Amino acid sequence: MGKNYILAIDQGTTSTRTIIFDQKLQPLATAQEEFAQHFPHSGWVEHDPEDLWSTTAAMCRQAIEREHIDAADIAAIGITNQRETTVVWNRHTGRAIYNAIVWQDRRTADYCRKLREAGHESEVTNKTGLLLDPYFSATKLNWILENVDGARAAADAGDLLFGTVDSYLIWRLTDGASHVTDATNAARTMMYNISEGCWDDDLLALFAIPKGMLPEVRDSSGTFGVTRPDLFGGAKIPILGVAGDQQAATVGQACFEPGMVKSTYGTGCFALMNTGDQLVFSKNKLLTTIAYQIGGKPVYALEGSIFVAGAVVQWLRDGLKMIRHASETRPLAEAASDNEQVYFVPAFTGLGAPYWNADCRGAIFGLTRNTGPAEIAKAALESVAFQTRDLIEAMREDWGGSEQAVLRIDGGMVANDWAMQALADQLAAPVDRPIITETTASGAAYLAGLAAGLCPEPSEFAQQWVLEKRFEPEKTADQADALYAGWQRTVARLLHDPEV
Repeated sequence: MGKNYILAIDQGTTSTRTIIFDQKLQPLATAQEEFAQHFPHSGWVEHDPEDLWSTTAAMCRQAIEREHIDAADIAAIGITNQRETTVVWNRHTGRAIYNAIVWQDRRTADYCRKLREAGHESEVTNKTGLLLDPYFSATKLNWILENVDGARAAADAGDLLFGTVDSYLIWRLTDGASHVTDATNAARTMMYNISEGCWDDDLLALFAIPKGMLPEVRDSSGTFGVTRPDLFGGAKIPILGVAGDQQAATVGQACFEPGMVKSTYGTGCFALMNTGDQLVFSKNKLLTTIAYQIGGKPVYALEGSIFVAGAVVQWLRDGLKMIRHASETRPLAEAASDNEQVYFVPAFTGLGAPYWNADCRGAIFGLTRNTGPAEIAKAALESVAFQTRDLIEAMREDWGGSEQAVLRIDGGMVANDWAMQALADQLAAPVDRPIITETTASGAAYLAGLAAGLCPEPSEFAQQWVLEKRFEPEKTADQADALYAGWQRTVARLLHDPEV
């Protein structure tokens, strides 16, 4: 058959998925498995690293078996992963010394506050493009070193390694031969200088992190090692593409031109605007990050992160038991009364961009005796549109563009036509849904396929992007603005008094 296949590993926050692609990046076989979420205390979120590894290995084998191919026919592996999630393991045994601390985790909020009060945020932002927030890896790593018995001494002795999930999986896949990451994941750690392209010694000193723990940083498309032969029937498969999930989706959406915007709706919502070789620092608490790095050249982006998007629908299902399936929210929203306007701020773990308030918690406003499941479901879906508008308006102001570009969307939530129409109405701009919505996995596959010589250069790859449906605004600007003004008033109340 020849080496004509690419295996994409999409290690996410709630599940691990693998997809076999052909060389034209058409998905052929998929395997997916959820794993446990651990919540030891309020605001804490953890994963068992062994769950991340075991589901990855099992789903790779399952996808290969479903497509009935030989692992030796796979030309390359591409990895995309939940970002910022922090793993520390023993370099001799490969075993993690503590659970993975997930990107959503807020346990280091006080530590971040103290660093801000000491005047360190400007240095962090100028070097990393990030804000001093528990979201990122550095303070999570510091917490492990300070709070796990023996961790600090072991790290100082050179026995411990740090990695985001991609690094940890590569270490396990290569049997410890490769301790590496790519520039997009490094850029989310709050330890990487994105203009100089290196780990920053001053920031490592600030967070008290030994440099020897950190992985080598490489291009998003390139060589990361080969799998150990016993994993996949004797085949040594090269790992040739790595990118954090939102950056991989940016690649999968072919957002290669400055000004292009994509937004991914999964557990959270993440919007990225390509700014080319220009580092744009936000005046609106957006993040400056690396969109991808090919041939040693970083391409930068502005990013806005919403902590809760699809997770609000999960809460309706699992928390309130109001629905059994996510798809039920669409008919509920369609049936909601026009006389009720309920606002749902899903700040379960704080508010992300452009607010960055770790203390806020979720709230529902505007309840009456006539409020029912339909109105609450509608408010939940609308919250995603309102939060996206928050991000896009901030991006437009930072970028300086007067025209609103088309938004390319992906992720599980984009299957909900009602929610996507609400999004187009709020943005007063078209929203484009591609035929292949698995853009995160396809982006990782493309990066790997590019390095393997199977996929074309970015400009040619961009021509392959195909529209499935475009959502045009239906509400008038006045109608949309009136709804959004109510959202802004509601958020302002929460920000004024997070305990409300």
